[in-house]
Amino acid sequence: MARLTRSRRICLKGAEALCTMRDTPPVEKSSIIGVVATDAPLLPHQLKRIAKRASLGIARDGGIGANTSGDIFVAFSTANNTFRPDSVATVAMLSNDLISPLFEATAQAVEEAIVNALVAARTMEGADHLRVTALPHDRLQALLKKYNRYKQP
Repeated sequence: MARLTRSRRICLKGAEALCTMRDTPPVEKSSIIGVVATDAPLLPHQLKRIAKRASLGIARDGGIGANTSGDIFVAFSTANNTFRPDSVATVAMLSNDLISPLFEATAQAVEEAIVNALVAARTMEGADHLRVTALPHDRLQALLKKYNRYKQP
């Protein structure tokens, strides 16, 4: 969106040659599948609300849910696992008034999972010899130190 806004401003200033930026948006080829597991006693409608909060964790890391993104999120609970099909079930549930901390925890867990995946990734080569280089840890640490975001392990 920032790129489109910038190109529109340029167009309004009369730089028509640069207006073509609007016609060639950046390539967006990514999807994330998120699985949120909890032992909190939640009902299906509450788990649906939890799953929706995973996108907040992606946003914290810079994701925008682009047009071509096929993000899918599911959530499940391991609580209430005593269900027997031949009897009446009794389930426990967390009050909706107490669910906000779980929303926050979901967003934080997804954000952390993405960061962990980026830092743990190794350089790899895929189909058609496409090479993806891992994040250089020394440069990452230097940047984190520069902006006072580095905590010694």
